[in-house]
Amino acid sequence: MNKSVNLDALDRRIVAELQRDASLSNADLAERVGSTAPSCWRRIRALEEMGVLKGAVRLADAEKLGHAVNILCSVRMKSHTSESVDAFHAFVEAHPQIMECYLMSGEWDYLMRVVASDVADYEHFLMRNLLKHPSVGGASSHFALSVTKFTTVLPVGEAGR
Repeated sequence: MNKSVNLDALDRRIVAELQRDASLSNADLAERVGSTAPSCWRRIRALEEMGVLKGAVRLADAEKLGHAVNILCSVRMKSHTSESVDAFHAFVEAHPQIMECYLMSGEWDYLMRVVASDVADYEHFLMRNLLKHPSVGGASSHFALSVTKFTTVLPVGEAGR
């Protein structure tokens, strides 16, 4: 099921610029994309109404905030009942160190990106929280040694290219 929307070239330029810097003034944005400030404002509102643009945020430096360790954690569920899945989803939402969580195909049920201050901090989360959850049957952790690429900028080229 394809839920994508068709955007013209100006809309794509607006989205691309706002992904790079959401703090741009309307006038600066208009200058960068080759439009007028009122036109940009109307288009931004339309893109928000379509759900293309969501909340504006400022990205924080994880290391400077004491979260120097990135862990990719695969999780296997004991049970896939709706109650177990709902309880696991609530667990994920309740733990801010879980930055991302994806339901997966294949051998593991979920893949999470977890941040921690150090290995001991992650061990505490793993042993005292994740593995104690009644619907979790097991986990496999992979520690990132360094970050080669991290971006929040989605491609907005012609027809998804």
